[in-house]
Amino acid sequence: MKNHDTQATWKYHDGTKHSYWSIRSNPHFLDWANRPLPFKVYPTIEALPLPRDVPQTGVAALSAISEHILSASGDSAPDLQDLARILCFSAGITKQRKYLGGEIYFRAAACTGALYEIELYVVTGDLKGLDAGVYHFNPADVSLRLLRKGDFRGNLAQATALESTVAQAPVTIVCTGTYWRNAWKYQARTYRHFGWDHGTLLANMLAVSAASGLSAEIVLGFVDVEVNSLLDLHARREVSWCLVPIGRAASSSPPAPREAAALGLETIALSKREVEYPAMLEMHDASSLEAGEEVAQWRRKQLIVSAPAPEGDAVPLQQLAKQDQPRDTIEQVILRRGSSRRFDKTASIRLAELSTILDCATGGVSADFLEPAGSQLNDVYLVVHAVQGLKPGAYFFRREQNTLELLKEGKFRAEAYHLGLEQQLPADACVCVFFLADLNSILERYGNRGYRAAQLEAGVIGGKMYLAAYAQRLGATGLTFFDDDVIQFFSPHAKGKSAMFLLAIGKP
Repeated sequence: MKNHDTQATWKYHDGTKHSYWSIRSNPHFLDWANRPLPFKVYPTIEALPLPRDVPQTGVAALSAISEHILSASGDSAPDLQDLARILCFSAGITKQRKYLGGEIYFRAAACTGALYEIELYVVTGDLKGLDAGVYHFNPADVSLRLLRKGDFRGNLAQATALESTVAQAPVTIVCTGTYWRNAWKYQARTYRHFGWDHGTLLANMLAVSAASGLSAEIVLGFVDVEVNSLLDLHARREVSWCLVPIGRAASSSPPAPREAAALGLETIALSKREVEYPAMLEMHDASSLEAGEEVAQWRRKQLIVSAPAPEGDAVPLQQLAKQDQPRDTIEQVILRRGSSRRFDKTASIRLAELSTILDCATGGVSADFLEPAGSQLNDVYLVVHAVQGLKPGAYFFRREQNTLELLKEGKFRAEAYHLGLEQQLPADACVCVFFLADLNSILERYGNRGYRAAQLEAGVIGGKMYLAAYAQRLGATGLTFFDDDVIQFFSPHAKGKSAMFLLAIGKP
């Protein structure tokens, strides 16, 4: 099985690393006349408008991000308003800005380059206000378009080897990545961005589902070709990346799979011409699961990663005082959020504010690849510039003890500037959060599929940190980095790990 040939991951990961010289020797430029269309459009399918005046949940953002909210009963099914809320606050348009070349439509979740390559599809049984079918969500006109009529939830249950959350879900959202829409700017590194950008979107989706009283979980174990076929995807352009079952109907069993013949539906071309980057296609193919038995075996294994023994001084996290806890709802925070373009270099944040971000974001991600529950693939390292109660320096976050271990003390703004691809934001932030993963252990357990899991989890946790920062009226932005230099900076503690994601947090 090709998923076990993990040299494919190392070939892709090492081949897409940024270095001082790779950035300067790359002749790539942005062809603005060939910029991709930001939406997938089916010109011949009638739109089914979603309700726009959907009541907000009223649930505080930090509670929703932490997913500490449970549905009122064992059975929970979304109605059309719930579905509209989840879709719009995950991938909907929240702002738009004109520029010389046109307009940018900013979405609910952060995305690399504001290119929004993630598409959402809905596979549902009969819901209140919506007939069973396979639908595509278009945020441009806040509508669904029916691709297949009928109940195809059994096809997803089969593709996931009867994963219980999918088999019992009234509706499942399928998230896909469109290569060219992101590769127009980022070339072959786009496959990493699939993980980050799915992750930030899913952070919103999980939080809004929790606030709506609906269970939700990320499912990464499925037979790729079966899900791609159900959605009628052209797999050299767009591929299924993960499933999110929403709600639960414990008393029912999934319907039998149905025939899903090729549809060949017309879509509007993204650009006059597209450039294909074979490295991404090879990485996706190598991490694809080919049969239900392989999915079941992939899901049964557990990952056990132990952190090195503490060496430096440990600072315990602090709780926000009750009067300081933000009361804004999850919807208000999502509408306010936007990647910060500048930080106030003279400002600082409190240790309690940083602690709240870490606590909300790292309490566990609901996903089929994280067993036992609460485990985590990525380690969290920090470069602290201006946090009251912490010495400036490099830190390791010990989740189990809720402490920050000082690895080396010092003022590292110049180093953060360099590590963050020589961008000013990580130098001016109050703190930079790096996600590092032990890919050797992860690939041994998950195969190449583990690379998807590690990138995705880093994006989800980073997305939760985004929301927790904005809930406290701070700012945040995701950034790329010089891969090996990050590991060298945090070594010897980080020796043997790989850099996954970077988030800078500060005061805008």
